[in-house]
Amino acid sequence: MKNIFVFISSFFITVMSSAQPSVYYTNENLIYTDEDKQIYNQYISYISPITQILELDELLEKTASFFLTKPYVAHTLENEGEESVVVNLREFDCTTYIETVVALTQTVRSEDHSFENFIKKLEAIRYREGKLAGYSSRLHYFSDWLYDNEKSGVLKNFTMLIGGITEEKQLNFMSTHRNAYSQLKFNDNNLSGIIDIEKEINERGGMSYIPKSKIFDINSRIPHMSIIAFATSINGLDVTHTGFAYQKDGKLTFIHASSAKNKVIIDSSTVSEYCNLQKTCTGIIVAKLL
Repeated sequence: MKNIFVFISSFFITVMSSAQPSVYYTNENLIYTDEDKQIYNQYISYISPITQILELDELLEKTASFFLTKPYVAHTLENEGEESVVVNLREFDCTTYIETVVALTQTVRSEDHSFENFIKKLEAIRYREGKLAGYSSRLHYFSDWLYDNEKSGVLKNFTMLIGGITEEKQLNFMSTHRNAYSQLKFNDNNLSGIIDIEKEINERGGMSYIPKSKIFDINSRIPHMSIIAFATSINGLDVTHTGFAYQKDGKLTFIHASSAKNKVIIDSSTVSEYCNLQKTCTGIIVAKLL
């Protein structure tokens, strides 16, 4: 679930890895390792020969599958000091996996396949209005991530078109759990910024999702490799997990960075089964990449 979405136990959080590799600081607002750049070059070598012959959903699938079995690691976006664009192709949480696959796909669809262009694409989808401007500019809440990226033309949230309902839920999980976030715990300026963002989100008129009881009935209407986010009943929180829809042989499952399996997998459970097994799951949000 970015961007930082909060997992506490089963809660949705995104924060930083305790075992940090050596990094190259190309400037004060960018962090990546030599291995990340090597993996990027491997991906470009893998995808370039077939980019022009693939439809968007096929390109997304090939890109997502490139990272199968890569480890799930929470806490990959937090770092000491000022907010930076963190590039990590070695390990993922569910949101950084989504962001990475989308940004890579956008990069290879463009004429510029450079690592620098990929970084720009990643920043553009991770931060409000496409620009890093401090901690609160990161799209921490996944519903906000979807909203901002729909405004910029990256995707279309079509949840309401396939049976969605709207809930006027107030989001305030981050501000009411500041001790769970290293950048909020002792930083009143960051906390104030997050409170302002939560207020803005809450003035939009609620969040739409497809109730869990309806998911099975609309399986066939969910496009292959669309983004699926699992809505939650947890107070103040919108989403607890996310992945890409995976349609195969009439079965709708999903490909995601799994905390339960500790790696990127194509899940054996259907989307409906997965949601029904999660006590707090209320349904799903569905968005298609453009």
